[in-house]
Amino acid sequence: MATCSADLAPLLGPNATAAADYICNKFSDTSFAVDNTYLLFSAYLVFSMQLGFAMLCAGSVRAKNTMNIMLTNVLDAAIGGLFYYLFGFAFAFGSPSNGFIGRHHFALRSVPSSSFDYSNFLYQWAFAIAAAGITSGSIAERTQFVSYLIYSSFLTGFVYPVVSHWFWATDGWASASRADDFLFGSGVIDFAGSGVVHVVGGVAGLWGALIEGPRIGRFDHSGRSVALRGHSATLVVIGTFMLWFGWYGFNPGSFNKISIFYTSGNYYGQWSAVGRTAVTTTLAGCTAALTTLFGKRFLTGHWNVTDVCNGLLGGFAAITAGCSVVEPWAAIICGFVAAWVLISCNKLAEKVKFDDPLEAAQLHGGCGAWGIIFTALFASEKYVREVYPSRPVRYGLFMGGGGRLLAAHIIQILVIVGWVSVTMGTLFYFLHKFGLLRISADDEMAGMDLTRHGGLAYVYHDEDESQKQGTQMRKIESHPSPPSV
Repeated sequence: MATCSADLAPLLGPNATAAADYICNKFSDTSFAVDNTYLLFSAYLVFSMQLGFAMLCAGSVRAKNTMNIMLTNVLDAAIGGLFYYLFGFAFAFGSPSNGFIGRHHFALRSVPSSSFDYSNFLYQWAFAIAAAGITSGSIAERTQFVSYLIYSSFLTGFVYPVVSHWFWATDGWASASRADDFLFGSGVIDFAGSGVVHVVGGVAGLWGALIEGPRIGRFDHSGRSVALRGHSATLVVIGTFMLWFGWYGFNPGSFNKISIFYTSGNYYGQWSAVGRTAVTTTLAGCTAALTTLFGKRFLTGHWNVTDVCNGLLGGFAAITAGCSVVEPWAAIICGFVAAWVLISCNKLAEKVKFDDPLEAAQLHGGCGAWGIIFTALFASEKYVREVYPSRPVRYGLFMGGGGRLLAAHIIQILVIVGWVSVTMGTLFYFLHKFGLLRISADDEMAGMDLTRHGGLAYVYHDEDESQKQGTQMRKIESHPSPPSV
């Protein structure tokens, strides 16, 4: 503000100082309004991903469990809203605090402030419930409803916020925005959350699925894999496009602000970086989709739309960490490798008899971890300077930046896996021990819609009309016509 006034004052004549202060204050107010509107719009986009998760989950499970998985997606958002408001946002961004956990802003006390507005809470809440949605896919079709309520509360209210504090809060111990050089003089560049969101959700789902065990019929008596296909490829595709759309809030929106000039009076500013981030996101997803298409065709002989959708999402999960600091050509490399990471993780899951109906642990955990490594290899010096201007510049190993960033990112993967394993793994273990985790075999065979939610998701005939007529509608069998004489 002082610089703005000093630059304007010589140009304004009498009463120059007061006039310059007035004009600069108005510009500042406008900038706050523009940035908050941008962040709110991004929050709405990220929240729309919940609809994408719901459609993707519904299409990936069998019809007899559709109502169950849809309800869990609704409750992830509802439970996450309350617990992130009461505790999560404070644990994540409650500065000043220590490097491990935040201590202020419980129930949004002292918000708005110079550091946070309500838009920041809404945006970060949408991220928290995305992590919970990832986990619900891994344990679909065999989990007691009470377990969803417990784990979702714990994940969004405590486990996820602590991780986001470590890497995103200004005083988090591994944050790229930290004032000192605690972690290899670098900190971690996880711009939109390949680790913070995707690896957290993927590892939590991994432990839930491991402790529960596979669905009945997923592997036969000899241990061979048996496909339990989802009931609607249409819903899978709709969900994938909704998630694609929402990712343009997830990645570009993580700048939080758009009205920042990198060079005064130039066409190039943070709005350009926002656009570049959208481009890298797009290229990584598209490359991963095409790589999966031809890779699975080569391996199985089929053009499988569900595999392509999962490959696309794997590319998005991978590019999320480095989307703002890599060149567009590097995003193509990211997506190509992400597709093969997902294919390899799925092969490994089959060999060890791990059952994840949505491939969520493999997709978000495996591809998210690759995205963290990718960023440490390909982060551009120029873009790191722009996105993190107050930090010592540590950029990608393959771009000439040395190995410190890579070391920091390996530490990130290890600590996230360790933290989520200790917290969520322990929670799922005790839920299992107390008989609260898995439903009975009879309920699983019949489907949770019928046994737990009062009826099936789809009605195939008009029950009222059939009762009026005193008959039940039945399938009409076709009979061959008699030969004409």
